[in-house]
Amino acid sequence: MEKVYHIYAKEDCLYNNLNEKQFNKTWETLNGMVGLLHTDYTLEDLSYEECIRHHYGGVNTVSRTEPDGADSY
Repeated sequence: MEKVYHIYAKEDCLYNNLNEKQFNKTWETLNGMVGLLHTDYTLEDLSYEECIRHHYGGVNTVSRTEPDGADSY
C-alpha cells in the first residue's frame, strides 16, 4: 500500500500518481509559478487529491481517501 497524489488546475489533471517526494516538489514549484508568472490559473485553481494505491498480486488499484462527491478527472 502506498500513498499517491494527483494535482489539478481547475478541472484539468496536470500530474497523476506522484509519490510523496514528487508531489511535494511539484506542488511547491506549481504554487511558485502561478504566483510569479502570468498564467491562466490562480492559486485558488490549484488542488490535489491524496489516494492510497493497493497492490494485489501484481494488480494496482487506487482508493480515494477523500469522500465521494466530485469527479477525479
